[in-house]
Amino acid sequence: MKIGKFTWIVLAGVVMMVVVSGCISEQQYNDLKAQNRIQQDRIAELENDLGNAQLSLSQMVKRLETLQSLSGADAGSKDAAIAALQADINKKTALIKKIQAQLLRSGAVLPVELNVMLQDFAEGNDMVAFDEKSGVLKFKSDLLFSPGSDVVKAKSAAAIKSLCGILNSTQGGQFDVIIAGHTDNVPIKASKAKHPTNWHLSVHRSISVLNIMARGGLNSKRLSVRGFGEFRPSVKSKPGPKGTSENRRVEIFIVPSGA
Repeated sequence: MKIGKFTWIVLAGVVMMVVVSGCISEQQYNDLKAQNRIQQDRIAELENDLGNAQLSLSQMVKRLETLQSLSGADAGSKDAAIAALQADINKKTALIKKIQAQLLRSGAVLPVELNVMLQDFAEGNDMVAFDEKSGVLKFKSDLLFSPGSDVVKAKSAAAIKSLCGILNSTQGGQFDVIIAGHTDNVPIKASKAKHPTNWHLSVHRSISVLNIMARGGLNSKRLSVRGFGEFRPSVKSKPGPKGTSENRRVEIFIVPSGA
């Protein structure tokens, strides 16, 4: 995706605004811009490789169909040719999947304008951390929810609605949102009837955040949820009945549309 004239005008406006406000230095902005340019070049390269691989695969499939339809050919040589071609098709399919995975990871690094807005958002909210390298926002569950609950606290709901404004902007609108809930490893007790396991609680919390985003104006087609329970801790769990707060979190993945 090339950065056009209009986008550069937007970039100029953003840098003036954020430098004056003190949210980010001009050097930080220039670093982000350079990182974004390198990333876009890499994405363009991967998309070209993907297109070539898909074209080659299509041609192989057509040759395979032609071979399979031939009659009167030597059975042994025909079967051998089909087997060899099928092996090539399998290799090409695996390559396409690998490139698509690389594209997904590459696409996670967000455009510089969106990066700036999300950094500013995170700096203004003590419940949020933003990782620009992965395009992931992390909300601390202890500030989003009461223990064992999937009801978002009022202050936290306001912050999520504010995030919706960024994700509905010109820069954010080209991305989808994956909401992933995580818990600590302490078993559910008080709310076990509603959340039988930590898996249930993590998904239910993700859905609660999704509902707020949908009410905040995000198109439901852009939203999806995941729940990992205690099975993907960010740090090693500490012993004891209180669990590990760092592992109780809701992550917002901002990914290319349709990913």
